[in-house]
Amino acid sequence: MSERTHYGACNLCEAICGLEFKVREGHIVSIKGDAADPLSRGHICPKAVALQDLHEDPDRLRRPQKRVGESWVEVGWDEAFDDIADRLATIHATHGANSIAAYLGNPSVHNWGNLTHSSAFLGPLKTRSRYSATSVDQLPHQLVAYWLYGHQLAISVPDIDRSRYILMLGANPMASNGSLWTVPDFRNRLKAMQARGGKLVLIDPRRTETAEVADEHHFIRPGADAALLLALLNTIFAEDLAQPGRLAEFSDGLDRVAEAVRPFTPERAAAVTGIDAGTIRRIAREFAATGAAAAYGRMGVSTQAHGTLCQWALAMLNIATGNLDREGGMMFPRPAMDLVKGPGSKPGHYAVWKSRVRGLPEFGGELPVAALAEEILTPGDGQVRALITIAGNPVLSTPNGRQLETALGALDFMVSVDYYRNETTRFAHYILPPTGGLEHDHYDIIFHHFAVRNTAKYSPAIFPKPQGALHDWEIFTQLGRRLRARLQPDARKPLLQRLTSRIKDGIMMRMPPHRMLDLAIRNGAYGKNSAHKLTLAKLRAAPHGIDLGPLQPELPRRLFTRDKRIHCLNDALTAEIARYDRVLAEQQARAPQAGELWLIGRRHVRSNNSWMHNAQRLVKGKPRHQLFMHPQDLAARGLTDGQTVRVSSRVGSVDIEVQATDAIMRGVVSLPHGWGHARPGVQQRIAREHAGQSVNDLTDDRYLDRLSGNAALNGVAVTVESAGRAAARAA
Repeated sequence: MSERTHYGACNLCEAICGLEFKVREGHIVSIKGDAADPLSRGHICPKAVALQDLHEDPDRLRRPQKRVGESWVEVGWDEAFDDIADRLATIHATHGANSIAAYLGNPSVHNWGNLTHSSAFLGPLKTRSRYSATSVDQLPHQLVAYWLYGHQLAISVPDIDRSRYILMLGANPMASNGSLWTVPDFRNRLKAMQARGGKLVLIDPRRTETAEVADEHHFIRPGADAALLLALLNTIFAEDLAQPGRLAEFSDGLDRVAEAVRPFTPERAAAVTGIDAGTIRRIAREFAATGAAAAYGRMGVSTQAHGTLCQWALAMLNIATGNLDREGGMMFPRPAMDLVKGPGSKPGHYAVWKSRVRGLPEFGGELPVAALAEEILTPGDGQVRALITIAGNPVLSTPNGRQLETALGALDFMVSVDYYRNETTRFAHYILPPTGGLEHDHYDIIFHHFAVRNTAKYSPAIFPKPQGALHDWEIFTQLGRRLRARLQPDARKPLLQRLTSRIKDGIMMRMPPHRMLDLAIRNGAYGKNSAHKLTLAKLRAAPHGIDLGPLQPELPRRLFTRDKRIHCLNDALTAEIARYDRVLAEQQARAPQAGELWLIGRRHVRSNNSWMHNAQRLVKGKPRHQLFMHPQDLAARGLTDGQTVRVSSRVGSVDIEVQATDAIMRGVVSLPHGWGHARPGVQQRIAREHAGQSVNDLTDDRYLDRLSGNAALNGVAVTVESAGRAAARAA
């Protein structure tokens, strides 16, 4: 058989890099970057090459699995679907809709069948017990976007290709290829910015891979970013540097913002951040004067105790200086399939209901996942008794993973849509594996909303669907059809509304994702009413993708507030600023506890959360799961480089090898996210050989961003000591 060339996009991370596949006799010969892709321009990272490993992985499940005692048996699809629907319907009838919870993991947004059809399965349940990886990630971004611009996906990104100054906090695009910022080939884009006189200023407790290529890097104490950001705003307003420009025509509340940040001087910020007041003022002045600047922050400022306040302050920096919706500043992409302006748009809602046990607010129909374990373990009306997980591993991905393990073992029923038996799915009664990423077509629905350039690309399947396999969207429609047949219709709704809903749902169940894509782009910004006349047929005819041009100013037409204005400040934010003023005073007055260190996570370009460790080419080489610690902090505790240490927090302890490095701030330690594969029952051979420890056995389910309920995974207080000494003491 002759060698064939296929083109597609990598769906393993947010960069959606274009790829060229060489295939011979049903096997991948090579995977390279697609130089003709208008977004990624030939860029490729090691994860893309590992697509072959994932496709060929002998540990990947390919048929439905049923747990019988401690063993697993393969069953047929119909048997699995019928039993799952029966058991869920029984729990629904006996204990109510909210007794069934659902958790959607990070890969859910990388597989379009999940996005288009998971509601076919989850919708009939009518449960409010919904959770996702959003609340251990970007929830503060979405809440701020909803409050300011009226839609949770109205998220702006740095226009790096035209920028002259980027202020970046808690982000590492050299490792991530961008996060809520689809920026493939970041290194060369940054070099181009620097060649035209641009500057990258990075704020991070660790000297990351991005810090190595930045023009400036400043260490900051974890969790103190809000103090820095408010001090930058204070300087801009106090020195009359605010120039919102045309944004003032449709913005309300900037004068109140200026008053609210008045107490947060650079001197106060310096006392808690470790960045001196003079440097803070200089950065503020540079940012305000550049004219094409972007203030951007990611995981380090989102997954901390003041995440929402940080994201709001970043937005205010961009608005106050006129850098929002400005070329070279923070801009809004215009995707071909637009979830913001489309007919099924979901702007969001906040605190319409709250969690049963702790009263945490929902956002956009989801509760903070930090509440999931307690909702399972706490008896009473509405107790969660069944769980559905889709492409998720919350045991490793959410705070206090050991507590969640206990909770999963107490469930009456659990079903997982996943193709691995991992640290979470091992508790399921059924695992339903969909086709692999190269066995179905794909269009990136989400990340074009965050891309540095407007493009569109459809990726046909590289390999045919194996006999007896089902795509994820087919699994959801089959389960949904059976559930609807077993659940009683909502008699409270008028008959016509019930019939209309059933017809609409029936059409969706029969419509594959590519048909939905065709309808969406025909009716989108580049469709039938534009010069592009974009259709799925045109995308199929352009295997490298279609360039739709650089980002363009979108405001005020891309505002979704009722009055089409930016709402800079609301009552919840005003109260949070006042509360933070008190918190800051307490931090300045309190001396650190003896031996206390601040724990942060980290990311590596060869890793992606918890699900990329079963590929040999990604885990080979030097171990990457050690605890990073400053040499002086080691010496102060009588510890040495390479020693096994015990790291302890309020919720638990782990023993891990420590690595001395001056690339981390004194008083801070770093453990990467996604490891911890030594748990029993995991069927991932390579991952188990490189087990590491889970940082989320240390993170605290009660340490949250108060406004959003997002998990504060960074800035967790820990102690570090010799593992041998700790074990001897325990004995």
